[in-house]
Amino acid sequence: MEEHESSISTYEGEQHVVAAAQHILKALAASKNVNDGLRKSLLDLENHLSSMPTRLADRNGKGIWELERRLKCAEDKVMSWEANNLMIWDSGPGESSEYLNAVGEIQSVTQSLQTLSVNEKGKQKELVQRADGVLQIAMSRLEEELVHILVQHKQFFEPEYMSFHSNRVDMVFDESFGSAEDEPVEEVSQSDGDFSQPEACTLDLVRPDVILDLKCIADVMFASKYHQEFCQAFITSRRHALDEYFVILGMEKLSIEHVLRMDWSCLNSEMKKWIRVMKIIVKVYLASEKRLCKQILGQFGSVYESCFCEISRNFMLPLLNFAEAIAVGTHTPERLFRLLDMYEVLEDLALVVNILFFEEAGCFLRNEFQKLVRSFGHTVRSTFLAFESTIATYPSTKKFPGGGIHHLTKYVMNYIKTITGYEGTLGPLLADVSAEAPPDTEHDSTTALATCPMACHFRSITTALESNLRNKSKLYKDVSLQHIFMMNNIHYMVQKVKSSELSQFFGDEWLRRNTGKFRHEAISYERAIWSSVLSMLKEDSKDSRQHCALSLKATLKRRCTDFNTAFEEVYITQTGWFIPDPQLREELQISISQKLIHAYRTFIGRISSSISEKWIKYTVGDLEGLILDLFQGSSKSLSNRHRRK
Repeated sequence: MEEHESSISTYEGEQHVVAAAQHILKALAASKNVNDGLRKSLLDLENHLSSMPTRLADRNGKGIWELERRLKCAEDKVMSWEANNLMIWDSGPGESSEYLNAVGEIQSVTQSLQTLSVNEKGKQKELVQRADGVLQIAMSRLEEELVHILVQHKQFFEPEYMSFHSNRVDMVFDESFGSAEDEPVEEVSQSDGDFSQPEACTLDLVRPDVILDLKCIADVMFASKYHQEFCQAFITSRRHALDEYFVILGMEKLSIEHVLRMDWSCLNSEMKKWIRVMKIIVKVYLASEKRLCKQILGQFGSVYESCFCEISRNFMLPLLNFAEAIAVGTHTPERLFRLLDMYEVLEDLALVVNILFFEEAGCFLRNEFQKLVRSFGHTVRSTFLAFESTIATYPSTKKFPGGGIHHLTKYVMNYIKTITGYEGTLGPLLADVSAEAPPDTEHDSTTALATCPMACHFRSITTALESNLRNKSKLYKDVSLQHIFMMNNIHYMVQKVKSSELSQFFGDEWLRRNTGKFRHEAISYERAIWSSVLSMLKEDSKDSRQHCALSLKATLKRRCTDFNTAFEEVYITQTGWFIPDPQLREELQISISQKLIHAYRTFIGRISSSISEKWIKYTVGDLEGLILDLFQGSSKSLSNRHRRK
């Protein structure tokens, strides 16, 4: 090649020298100062020089035939593979090197022909067109080889990169409050948890030993100005590879319309799948894809960035569209936890996405991702606030059986207990949303979390819940049962806070205040029911003033009968009332027993000498046993109970 270029340069230089000499000789011969003999000698020399271009052209003609010979050898090598069904790179490194050398020879011949100045313009044009045709065939073949190498040597994840772990629970609530259970949680399956790689990591998506071959193909095709063809083939092949990864991960590319039409059961499953796939695609696949693009195309400047963004676009947009469809959909409070899971993933990946697509070519995807994070954050916040307002207005037209713990109370307390695990995510979203401060909460700051935005909303929620419960308690006609109902529910709220992470959000002052509330309800219950019963056992000053013994006995008999009747009515009714917490039930039974048994024992001791024992229906032991039957949630009859004979 160097020898050829040298000969071309020499030829052109000689032509310029001859032309300059001819010009000088003609000028000298025309001068009046030159005698005839010298003029004749100058003209003879000029005639001699005029024949030199022809001789030089003859010599250069041999150069064009040499270029044709070189083109023929390279052409034969290229065309021999066109009749071969084998792939060049499958035939060994020697064959691929020879093929690339042949392509390089064609490029060299083409450049030489384009700079050659000869009389045989027709021959030169013919050889240039012939070289271009062979080069086009070679480029098509290299495209095929490129795709073949990428397909045959692609690599999938090792098993350890597919592992997940999570300690998070999955709320199992139906679409109504009424179906909530006391412990409505179940462990999330391992595959639904957090990806075990906290940061982006890269893997070899094609075998490392073929990277050099791919770079060589890129170099040759770019040098031949077939860079667009290379990039298109590369992008298409890598997109197909990512398509296969999507299938392996079980993720479909769903349209926004399709997502909006899905029922919750299917949608919930797809949301969990999205959480898993999004982490893998962004943190591993795309990070690895960018590395591969840079390995092969890094020497061509921003080309590798453009290729990477084109490959990524087809996979990021369906994932972003799915999340966007979720964000614009209508959500009941039960869906908040899945929304929070998705939002956490978006927040976690935001930095990775910014790094992956920081170049100008990635501006669109980067901006779309940031818009989605903001949109999803708004959805999460509005869903939580909708839950807060729903608690205050949740209707109930039926009395809850036995005055036990209302399903709304269980639902709300389990709901906010689960939300505590999202404090770092939900808290910032609520920072600029004020919650209505419950009365007397200015001192609820015994922990750092007690003053955070979420804590304020939690206390607002429980205040709304208590107000709702008080309205529900009025459905009971029996005032004492209203107190039992409120005692049960406030006690449940206190126990949930005390025994969980909620205690750090509510603070000690809230616990003391609400403990006082359910104890006050217990006292109010005792006063409403047992005061009238106990009044029948008190000594009446009128009894001592009775002058007639018969009248005194009649009065005492009546009081015994009235007490028995009142107690039996309470017993039959309140064995059907329910205090679910064993300790609370026992405390109330003991409190009743202490007051009633003491008064009854005193009463019996005072009247035993005045009336016959047959009028004393129950012994002290009988009453003690009967009191233990109270608040079990199953009405009992006294017909088969032991009675004093």
